[in-house]
Amino acid sequence: MKTILVIEDNADVRENIADILELENYTVAMAENGTIGIEKAKTVKPDLIICDIMMPGISGYEVLQNLSEDNATAGIPFIFLTAKSERSDIRLGMNMGADDYLTKPFEEKELFNAIECRIKKHNFLKKEITRNIEGIHAFLEEAKEYVDLESLTREQRPQKYSKKEVLYMEGDTANTLYFIQSGTVKTFKSTELGKDFVTGVYSAGDFLGQLSLLNNSGTYIETAMVLDDAEIFGIPKEDFTKLLYGNNVVSQKFIDMISNNLINVQQQLVNMAFASVRQRAAKALLELYDKGIIKDKANSGVGIAREDFAGMIGTATETAIRTLSDFKDEGLITTDHGRRIILLNKEELQHVAEFS
Repeated sequence: MKTILVIEDNADVRENIADILELENYTVAMAENGTIGIEKAKTVKPDLIICDIMMPGISGYEVLQNLSEDNATAGIPFIFLTAKSERSDIRLGMNMGADDYLTKPFEEKELFNAIECRIKKHNFLKKEITRNIEGIHAFLEEAKEYVDLESLTREQRPQKYSKKEVLYMEGDTANTLYFIQSGTVKTFKSTELGKDFVTGVYSAGDFLGQLSLLNNSGTYIETAMVLDDAEIFGIPKEDFTKLLYGNNVVSQKFIDMISNNLINVQQQLVNMAFASVRQRAAKALLELYDKGIIKDKANSGVGIAREDFAGMIGTATETAIRTLSDFKDEGLITTDHGRRIILLNKEELQHVAEFS
């Protein structure tokens, strides 16, 4: 049963709203002013708040601002009640982060529609997306309630790609966002000297190509090559654009889904700018381990070419090999006959990444 907090200084209005909601099986908490409303919001943790704007003492705007600054209450859907119809009041409330508003007097249907819509939106945004094809399909099915995604159906399955197969080339027309269901993919840029600079190594649960789809040139800004046999699902650019711009609710969730890789890229650039070669190498090994690309036992994981590893940490291949040899001598890693790197001491490698 959902709990709704009603903050309203007019006793008749407050109790009338409570009676209406209780008849629809909502649990109702009430507050006669902003100060009490803030206290109840933080103790009750309601599923939704309905709050009058113009109240003596603390206004509804101040209530929203206070709750927005507290992580425990910042995400609670918030609906303003206003006796005014001036656009400036409504605009100010929405700009501050309110989810909706109702102008008094309102019909019961308006109230219920606003509540159901905001709770549905909140549940959609709060829901964890499983980082596999089933989770992506579930998200897309729910997104269809907000945007038209006719080209994407549950019948679409990942395509299989073999080792060393190119997913897309730098300079090709960017027309697809890719999601890795299984396997490993590296992305790299070619330099004028013919060297490959590795911009990332991705595994199951990662997205590829989002920056290229946002690039004004309309082309892929790097090349993607499969390192280990992979299953990959594609989302066409048309649907990518709809998910990104078609609806604010879907956009928030979609950006959250695809932005993790961008955070990793940013961290990689920071590492290259300020960390030593040993630190960068240690961090790269730990990242590859967390992605399941390298393991802590023999005959498992994916073999990483030393030139690719060098590209990941922004150094010459010889320097990368020498650093890996040092780690091997120190008992931090070893290799098997397939040249796969095996982690032996993750804790000490973490220490190197942080302090070396």
